[in-house]
Amino acid sequence: MRNLIINNSLAFIKKNCSYNNTKLEEIQYGLEAIYILFTKTVIILSVAFLLGIFKEIVIFTLLYSLIKMFSFGLHATKSSICLICSLITFISVPFICKYVNINFYLKIFLNIVNIMLIYKNAPADTYKRPIVNKKRRAIYKFLSTVIAIMMAFLSIIVKDQFLANCFIFAPIVQNFMISPYIYKLFKLPYNNYLNYLNKV
Repeated sequence: MRNLIINNSLAFIKKNCSYNNTKLEEIQYGLEAIYILFTKTVIILSVAFLLGIFKEIVIFTLLYSLIKMFSFGLHATKSSICLICSLITFISVPFICKYVNINFYLKIFLNIVNIMLIYKNAPADTYKRPIVNKKRRAIYKFLSTVIAIMMAFLSIIVKDQFLANCFIFAPIVQNFMISPYIYKLFKLPYNNYLNYLNKV
């Protein structure tokens, strides 16, 4: 089904637009990403609805997407691996956020670690999409760090336990996704912009 939809979409684009091969590859990559995101989202939300935590997963996903927007991170090499990891993460973490009670001092510690790791490792690119531009990388690092600081502040002042925990756990999950160790675990290259610049 995936190949059928993507191939038909590409055929339509080729017929109606005059793009070179490089541009068509970029479009294909984008179509694959959209397809995976759509199918993954439908499956996760369906499971969430069946488990009765639909609202919690939507809230956590939105907050996670906010921190991921500028810090990027690991992409699984196979859509099946991506789906499995996403299901485990986006089902289990909202459950944790809903029921765990984190004391004030532990919140401070986790927030400090989150901010430090976001600042150190963001943005983390992929070998298919290296972030080559130095200024752009600096902007992404700045925005990622600002968002992490804002989430840390909100996790302290927000009274709702679930929401406060989400502000802590969203950066925690993202720190795993941008860690050089998770790239090493999946045998994927890290700091891909350096490899690109060395080739140039």
